[in-house]
This record gives sequence, C-alpha cells and structure tokens, in this order.
Amino acid sequence: MSNETYIEILKALSDAPGTSGDEIEVRRRVRPYLEGHVDALHVDHMGNLVTLKKGTGANPLRVLVTAHTDEVGFMVMDHTGDGDLKIDTVGGIDPRLAPGLEVRVGSEGLPGVIGLEAIHRAKSIDAVTPFANLTVDIGASSKEEAAKLAPIGTRITFATRAQQLGNLIAGKAFDDRAGCTVLTALLMGPPFPCDLYGVYTVQEEVGLRGARVAGYATAPDAAFALEGTIADDLPKDEDVSPTSVLGKGPVITVMDRSYVAATSLLKHVVQTAQHEMIPFQFKQPGIGGTDAGAIHFTRGGVPSITIAVPCRYIHGPIALLNPQDLAHTIALLRAALEGLTPEILHLA
Repeated sequence: MSNETYIEILKALSDAPGTSGDEIEVRRRVRPYLEGHVDALHVDHMGNLVTLKKGTGANPLRVLVTAHTDEVGFMVMDHTGDGDLKIDTVGGIDPRLAPGLEVRVGSEGLPGVIGLEAIHRAKSIDAVTPFANLTVDIGASSKEEAAKLAPIGTRITFATRAQQLGNLIAGKAFDDRAGCTVLTALLMGPPFPCDLYGVYTVQEEVGLRGARVAGYATAPDAAFALEGTIADDLPKDEDVSPTSVLGKGPVITVMDRSYVAATSLLKHVVQTAQHEMIPFQFKQPGIGGTDAGAIHFTRGGVPSITIAVPCRYIHGPIALLNPQDLAHTIALLRAALEGLTPEILHLA
C-alpha cells in the first residue's frame, strides 16, 4: 500500500465528525476500506467497530489492536435567550484555544463560531474566558430557534479540513485518526501468523470506555494500542526534552498515567524496530493515558503496549504530522505482529 493511500485514509477520517459517544460517521468512513479484507465485522453495544482478521494458523495467539475513533469537542448544554448555544467540553481542550474558532454543529455540520468579545472592548487581553462563559453563535435569533437547530446533547467539532502543509499533513483529530489509519492499513494487508482483532474503540477521551469492553469481549493474549501522541518539539526557553519529535518515527510509551508497558512486548517491539531499521522514539515523560490503560487489567490481565504517531498540537483545532512517521508506524506494527510468538509472551 502506498503512502498516498495512507494519506487518503487519514484525510477521510480526519474530516469526519466524531466526538465521544457520537462516533458513527467515523465508523461509516472506515468500513468501505475493510470490505473484503476482514473475516468478521460488527458494531457492539458500546459503538466499537470490532473486526477479526484470521491468521495463517502459524501460531495460536489472539492479538488485539485498538485505535479510538472519538475526538475532543463540545456538547450543547443549553440555549441563551438571544439564540446562542451554551457548551461544555467533551474531552480535554485548553480554553485559550476556543474564542473566535469556527466550529461545525451536529451531524449536518451547521456552521457556528465560538463568541469572542471585540478587542476594543476587552478589559484584559490576558484573561482566559472559562468554557462556562463561552457560547456558540449559529445565527439563531431566539432560544426556541437555537433549540430546534441544535438540541441539548448536540455534538460540536472543530471546522478544520485536512490538507497538505509543506511536507506535513494538517487536520483535526489526528488523536486518534492517525491510529485508525494505521489499524486500517494493517487490516487491509495480508494475514498475520496470529488471529488479529482490530477494534476501533469509542469514548477513549472521556475514560477509555470502549477499550474496557473490547478487551473483555475479545479476551486477547496481547494488545497494542495505537495513538496519535504529543509532539512538543518546538523551540523552548529552557533545555527540556520534547515529548516526541516529528520525523523520528513511531513513539513507544513505556509508562503513562494509565499503564506500564509489558516488558515482553516492550523488548519485542524495540528489537523488531532495530532489526528492521525502523526509526523509533520513546514518549517523554509518562503523561496522559491510552486504551492500553483499560485493556491491560481485563479478565486475567493482558500484556499491553502503546505505539503512537507523533503529532503537533493535538486536542486543538488543527494538528500536524509527518507522513513518514505514519508509514514507519505501520511498518513497525506489521513487523511486530508477524514476529510475535507465544514464547515472547511467556505463554509456551
């Protein structure tokens, strides 16, 4: 599969709206790529898109690979008398980013803008307006009109559309549509020695909820969580190590707030990258959490590891990634899955 195909998939998934709990459009866009490439596919009661790609039978392992479909965004919580939408965040968003942003409201993508007081009237340009004081203007003139156009519970996403930006790709929701792209590429390729359960999970940004269900339902011997992670690689006043760096390959999370990588998988992934001469890096420091945090303690415990594509400006209106990092992440996962055996997991 070519880099152009990876980028096509990434852009299609990035442009889809999919705030936590409302990931249906992402599932719809993924499914056509999977047709003819997986042996089973269904949507569970949580909304996870669960696939099975049967292995060649060379080993008996059941391996789970997840990527979450949800993105951070907003939800309509109420309506003002003059027709604006009162909102709350879905997932972690810095309030400094919000004022003045163009957004899309609901499944129909109704245009809106997050209100911003004119600079001429601002009492302090340094003050950060809390989300409780922000509203979305959709051009409605009354509370009744606003409630009809965007009822309470309506999701709101950033209005960004994916595009080329020099040698990089820009778009929204690369956390985790980048991981979804990696998983799709794996499922579209030839079978692995093991059975592969590829699950596009839901509600990761609000508590790793879909992953908990997927880990229990598939009962895997090992799990890989795919992510789009922080690349804090811009110049700084202090000599501080970046979380990860664009162009230096997939990012391996040794530990974060939700899990500690299984030693067996960590050693296997690192050795695989070195053997295949695939560039890689470690996430610094151990912040955040991923699907692996929910999967690793399901049933009797699941050896788990997180591997991510580095992305600048995640959880904001626009993110950047290097297509080479995407390609190298796909290559590393494919090689790691092809070489995984019961002996590596100490199951033999």
